[in-house]
Amino acid sequence: MQSSRAFRALPVVLWLVTPPPLASQARYRVTTDGAWFYQEANGKRLARLARGAVLMAGDAQGNWQGLILEGWIFATSVGPTPRAGFDLAVTRAPEENLRSAPAGALNAKLPEGFLLSRVAEGSSGRWVHVMRSGWADRNDLEPVAQVAGSRTAASDSDSAEVEAPPPPPPPATSTPAPLTRPGGSVAGGHTTSPGAGSPDTGLTTTAPVDPTRVESARRTVLYRAPEGQPAGTLAPSAPLRVLGKSGEWTRVELEGWVRSGDLQIAPPGVLVGVTAAELRADPQRYAGQVLRWTLQFISLQKADELRPEMPSGATYLLARGPLPERGFVYVVVPEAKRPQLESITPLATVQVTARVRIGRTRFLGNPVLDLISLETLP
Repeated sequence: MQSSRAFRALPVVLWLVTPPPLASQARYRVTTDGAWFYQEANGKRLARLARGAVLMAGDAQGNWQGLILEGWIFATSVGPTPRAGFDLAVTRAPEENLRSAPAGALNAKLPEGFLLSRVAEGSSGRWVHVMRSGWADRNDLEPVAQVAGSRTAASDSDSAEVEAPPPPPPPATSTPAPLTRPGGSVAGGHTTSPGAGSPDTGLTTTAPVDPTRVESARRTVLYRAPEGQPAGTLAPSAPLRVLGKSGEWTRVELEGWVRSGDLQIAPPGVLVGVTAAELRADPQRYAGQVLRWTLQFISLQKADELRPEMPSGATYLLARGPLPERGFVYVVVPEAKRPQLESITPLATVQVTARVRIGRTRFLGNPVLDLISLETLP
């Protein structure tokens, strides 16, 4: 906020969960045996998914759902690859199985040449832990809800899966019934007798229900992002506008007033609180803007022909975020700052200030930033 005066309308973009979350990131179960796993929405087919496989959810785009395919594969069936952004490629012909755990349930059948990233806690004897982001048709998926659980001697899982309840029916588009106030009065001045079975038929309206206008049903925690840090609370009946949905989460906009003394000046020229999903949804809006993001450092890479948005051969930081988001982010590193990044440990948390080069790459849909400054966080 750049002003110390009271604001007439303060747009606050936050994430609201209804009901409050019980577990971690939204997940989907594959319902079609042999469903295709795509490189991008309606793009190149990469692999076949196994019915019953459970995958972490990414962004949604129309009838397409972003997913993170994660599992275990034989160490002898993969080898190193020079392709930037990936550590391994499947070497077994014509395909190899990806399993949910070493010798566990089948998640997918990966063809020879399929590219993968090694997960940090990455090996267990003959097995390697790997992952790959991509897309699937939502018709081949069903949401999976999670409930809190406790660790037992018989299981190393922190949560148990249950079927998500069916989605509520869409809001009616026909004329809604008028609201009756206590004592029999009806909005608009028409009345009915107390306890009457129907309102005064003299009241008519053609205004449809607006599904983007909602209110909090109870005192509700607001989060900076799904599964992120709390940002505050909403009082019951707080008016909200729906901006988007992702799994069990709904992104809302709140308009209200705050005391001027409770505000502090944001870093000049730096946007805070912007998500990667916002960049992908409206890349032109954020082009050239300076952001401050907290990321999980993965590795340093060299740009190739699959990333035409970056100069060929340029060094870039491959990261996840902004946390707690799990998508990939590319941060182009100036040559003068490269030595600083070479000492960073993989999976370290860093805070970067960077300028948006492009909000969504052509092939993979990841944001590309130009690094201005970087700080390693504890």
